[in-house]
Amino acid sequence: MSAGAVLDWLGAAALVAGALLSLAAGIGVLRFPDVLDRMHAATKPQVLGVLLLLVGLALRLRTPTDLGMILLVGIFQLATAPVAAQMIGRAAYRSGRVDRDLLDVDELADRGR
Repeated sequence: MSAGAVLDWLGAAALVAGALLSLAAGIGVLRFPDVLDRMHAATKPQVLGVLLLLVGLALRLRTPTDLGMILLVGIFQLATAPVAAQMIGRAAYRSGRVDRDLLDVDELADRGR
């Protein structure tokens, strides 16, 4: 088996794993009961799923131009997902959509809404 074939199989495995994680994230967003759980489902497995998809693409395509574009997409995903999750969480907290009884620590309680 050639090195290219091994890379193609590894790329296919990464693509399938990334797709399954992205599917799990989508199901979690639909099924979880509150905002914080949905936010967790929308960020953690989704980012890992997208990164696995990008690794799979990189292993399959293997051209410098494609690898540069894939790297930029991965960096952008890693930079924007935490910021978006923080903004969604803060908006949910300020609008009163977070059940404060579920929080172990409420660091924003003394700051008001």
